[in-house]
Amino acid sequence: MADFESRREKMVHIVEDLLKRKQYAQLRGSLLPLEPVDIAQLMDDLSGESIPLVFRLLPKETAAEVFVELNPEHQEQLIRSFSNTELKEVLDELYLDDAVDIVEEMPANVVRRILAHSEPEMRKSINEILKYPEDSAGSLMTTEYIDLKRDMTVEDCFKRIRRNASDVETINVCYVVEKSRKLLGYVTIRDLFLASYEDEIGEIMDTNLLSVTTLEDQETVAQRFSRYDLMAMPVVDTENRLVGIITADDVMDVMQEEATEDIEKMAAILPTDKPYLRTGVLETWKSRFPWLLLLMLSATFSSIIITKFESALSACMILTSYITILSGTGGNSGSQASVAIIRALSLHEIRFSDLPRVIWKECRVAIVCGVALAAANFLKMMLIDRLLFNNPAVTPLVALVVSLTLICTVICAKTIGAILPVLADKVGLDPAVLASPLITTIVDALSLLIYFGFALALIPM
Repeated sequence: MADFESRREKMVHIVEDLLKRKQYAQLRGSLLPLEPVDIAQLMDDLSGESIPLVFRLLPKETAAEVFVELNPEHQEQLIRSFSNTELKEVLDELYLDDAVDIVEEMPANVVRRILAHSEPEMRKSINEILKYPEDSAGSLMTTEYIDLKRDMTVEDCFKRIRRNASDVETINVCYVVEKSRKLLGYVTIRDLFLASYEDEIGEIMDTNLLSVTTLEDQETVAQRFSRYDLMAMPVVDTENRLVGIITADDVMDVMQEEATEDIEKMAAILPTDKPYLRTGVLETWKSRFPWLLLLMLSATFSSIIITKFESALSACMILTSYITILSGTGGNSGSQASVAIIRALSLHEIRFSDLPRVIWKECRVAIVCGVALAAANFLKMMLIDRLLFNNPAVTPLVALVVSLTLICTVICAKTIGAILPVLADKVGLDPAVLASPLITTIVDALSLLIYFGFALALIPM
């Protein structure tokens, strides 16, 4: 991947040049050694009118794999340019879960055309999967898998696998079911190779298997894949009947989506599923403005506090210079704690019952950090601000006030940064929502109250 990225721009120029000179055979030859995802990225960089031409140069199976990797805008463009025969050929090569993903992204008129040219069995399966909630295991699964019966011999299983292998997404794991489709266990290809042809599946299958129900959240599914190093997982209904499987490639996409969503929430951005460069200015504004407005209004508390202590500031103007240091340090301290706690929550390393231990740990860390920062700040104010910059207003008392405030601010920030995500998770909110921006706003107001409290107590006004 890194090698392709390093020559991606050069490849785009080569493709454009070959298109311009109509050297289609040479262009086809230069594309075939590439992976489908790399070809899709190249096509994303081409002009709109070149994409259908490049796509038609690809072999049928490769074209279908590339089609899956294209962004939804280019998929829609290609579907509109396809003849009915071309559309059917592409759809026939797609796995069911990929077809569902494409249908979910397309406008209604394009969806109708896709369904009209799909095989009846695929159309039925697509409609069934689309009934499940968007972020559920049911919407993520595919119904294309190898199922076996417990009384089948290993030889029978190999015959069944050879017969159906081209139509399913994975043959590494095969699931054993009863006639009612109740899930009994599973066998791997390795198990089958190591067994005798005469052995029955019921004798070699593993009944200790993990499964998810159709309505479980896709993030829960991803966490189980990561925790147990799975390549596939069965999806069952409420009566433990096998209805589909989820494969690792789909889970990787979920992990990326969830990580992106958490990052956006932690940065006070409403989540979006579009790539950055393909998100319009107005759409980007809509995702950022509401949080910015909320945080701006919440910062009113800080303004009220400063106004309330205006007389103290006017009596000792030098105090104003260090407000930004205190707010910045407080915000950074809270962010450090919240990010660590959010990660621990997502990996199930901590639970709500661990909250006292979390607070105790963060308080100890905060005290050590706060004291170290306060000592460094005191020396900096005395040596640099007072002596080097010759600022007599920076007295030892002022430096002491700022340093003591630093200690208290760091303790408050890390404690709040640890508590809020855990409480949010307990009540069913996304902990990422209560990350950096909101914590920073709360800590800003607290740091000002602490600051002016120390100033009034220690500095003669």
